[in-house]
Amino acid sequence: MESSPSAMLKLLLPKTPFIFKTALAHTFHFSETSSKWDLRTEVTIKVLRDMLGPNHKLTPITKLQHLTTKDTGVKGKVWICKVHLKTPEEDDARQLVFKSIQELGDGSEKWTKCDMHAVEGEWTGGRAGISDTEPEPTDLTEGEKYAKLMGEVKSKVTLLYFHGGAMYLLDPATYRHLTGRVARLTGGRVFSVRYRLAPQNAFPAALLDAFMAYLSLLHPPPDAPHEPVPAAEIVFGGDSAGGMLCTSLLQLLLQIHRSHTGPGLPTVRWYGKDVEIPLPAGLALSSPWLDVTRSLPSLEGLAKYDYLPPPSLTLGMNYPPDAAWPASPPRADLYCEGEALMHPLVSPVAASDWSGSPPTFFGLGEEMLRDEDAVLAKRLHKQGVIVRWREFEAMPHCFAMMLDALPASTTYFEEFAKFCSEVVEGKVTSDGEKLLAKTLKREAVDLEKVTELTDEEIARHMQEGKERIIKKHGAAATEARPML
Repeated sequence: MESSPSAMLKLLLPKTPFIFKTALAHTFHFSETSSKWDLRTEVTIKVLRDMLGPNHKLTPITKLQHLTTKDTGVKGKVWICKVHLKTPEEDDARQLVFKSIQELGDGSEKWTKCDMHAVEGEWTGGRAGISDTEPEPTDLTEGEKYAKLMGEVKSKVTLLYFHGGAMYLLDPATYRHLTGRVARLTGGRVFSVRYRLAPQNAFPAALLDAFMAYLSLLHPPPDAPHEPVPAAEIVFGGDSAGGMLCTSLLQLLLQIHRSHTGPGLPTVRWYGKDVEIPLPAGLALSSPWLDVTRSLPSLEGLAKYDYLPPPSLTLGMNYPPDAAWPASPPRADLYCEGEALMHPLVSPVAASDWSGSPPTFFGLGEEMLRDEDAVLAKRLHKQGVIVRWREFEAMPHCFAMMLDALPASTTYFEEFAKFCSEVVEGKVTSDGEKLLAKTLKREAVDLEKVTELTDEEIARHMQEGKERIIKKHGAAATEARPML
């Protein structure tokens, strides 16, 4: 998005009275968050909340997508190798995804079978010895850039990263600051996936893209620049909706393993060979969005610490009609059909069986999505999975990316990178911590008690949320769509 001084001034000038009022309330401790936030954080979060709230004019989705997927070029301390891998002739990977969706569902869900799509993304690695404004060389091929990238890799960590954006916004090109930072901190490399966005590509298109990206790391297509990457060196990473895609992909892999009856690992036909489908080394999740029904209590209860508007303020908001939305035929949600909202591969918090999962890191604020993250963390822990929980008091959704100057954000990235390194080295252990605002003092968190919500309460909240979404868009939105 445009971030020139003139553009920022044009955006913020009308907010001057609001900014002044917010600063005054913080300075004189009239704000309930003044004891937790510094002035810059207070102003930033509350201005964002005001801009995203029900009083602002919604922008059409295609315009938002254009603004948030724009590639402004590569510069600074990163190597970027852009990748576009041809689609395999075999349809087996696609059919395996569809089979798992059907096995995990209850038969009532409506969803449309999507086509296979070429794997697209960017390899990211650290680039030493240059300034933050240095442009990338213009005389190198993508293959040569990859060779340069690999020449500076110092560890075995390969992060398969899925960006956030509510499944309909953003792109690997807008995440280079984050993927580059993680690559430098781990000494490894990141493959950032350009998965298909909703609403033009509804569930399960993004999930199929994620599965194919993982297979492409394990068993590179003929036109790939990289050598095969062992599963024990791959960590799934993602923030917000990208965290949802990580956990959906893991649940897909677990289902493939559960349904496999032969000896050894499950396999799939891939570029003329039967290849194995192992589990990755671990998952590193940043404020993962795990409940598309938007229904658990913290969405309202912790809104005071977040910039995202709670569902009670957004239920009546509708995007202006454009080429992307409403969908044709209509559906209840940008990402999926209304009747699929509680499918375990759509809303991973609905999945009950996570046994056999690899170690998982949760990094989050005291934010609106806390309940759904805590529910999954507790389930994993109770089923014998190694869980590392890092909760930052009074911090909003994806705070380390939004407020990167905060000491808490520096600590967050260090914790994220430390987990990625340790899980690949096989050294990671379970523990939970809450880091207090301003001081970053650490308090132990009992993973058995990270949430008091019961499975029955979760199911009830989700069913009510699903019904609210369907009701908002009317009965026409849930009519069956032909499964191609």
